[in-house]
Amino acid sequence: MRPFLVGALALLATIHIVSAQVFKSRIDSVRVDVLVTDGRDVMLGLGPQDFEIFDNGVAQKVDLLTFEKMPLNIALALDMSGSIRGERLEQLRDAARAVVDGLEADDKIAVITFSRDVSLHTRMTGDRALALAALQRPSEGGDTSLVDATLGALVASESADGRPLSIVFSDGADTASFLQPDAVVAAAKRGESVLYAAAVSAARRTNFLRDVTGVTGGRLMDVGSTRDLRAVFIKILSEFRQRYVMSFTPQGVAKDGWHRLELRVRNRRAVVSARSGYQAGGR
Repeated sequence: MRPFLVGALALLATIHIVSAQVFKSRIDSVRVDVLVTDGRDVMLGLGPQDFEIFDNGVAQKVDLLTFEKMPLNIALALDMSGSIRGERLEQLRDAARAVVDGLEADDKIAVITFSRDVSLHTRMTGDRALALAALQRPSEGGDTSLVDATLGALVASESADGRPLSIVFSDGADTASFLQPDAVVAAAKRGESVLYAAAVSAARRTNFLRDVTGVTGGRLMDVGSTRDLRAVFIKILSEFRQRYVMSFTPQGVAKDGWHRLELRVRNRRAVVSARSGYQAGGR
């Protein structure tokens, strides 16, 4: 069995355990990252009174709504399979450097690359030089373990205190993952990380990236070619910093099990993107 496969199984079990513990400890205050747009541009200037939130269909009171100043924990997972060579590889590295350059003082980043295997080159770190050095490692070639790498990014982003953001890039369909897509989507539902994926060609033609970004309240960003990737990565980071962070204390709902969330903006035509729910208690 490939070395990563053993780790992937452990990670899958870990994210279920960690997410259950997180929400058990935070059931008195649930935090949700929320993106609001008018269909194209981000809508700014909203307050708690502008939102409606429903927990399993029960209306809740918004306790706090801010542009959260909490530092970001970014897990950056990059496809280094056989199709990423030469100019395309340099364009990918340039895009990743733009993310590192966009970090603020207390932000941290973890760098993951994947082909047939998934490699964590840096754990969550604030050392920009270390992250930049990781981006210069040789391309790995071979097949594409996109599903396994996505789980790795989700777990890495939640490995330290802060707002967890996962960014995954792939230019091809999954050809080598051990984990099943449905299992990783289920794990993503129970975590806290918001996942953005940037995908070229075949990577967009399966439902996995759309499903896994959707349940976290993130987005699947179409990339025409790796030439466009730097602008897409910059847009992801900027958009994430413009998301509202909402908290509420659940009232009139069960203290365990799966809680379905619905969010709306009052009296405005708005598109609201947020995670689909949260897991409370130990179930």
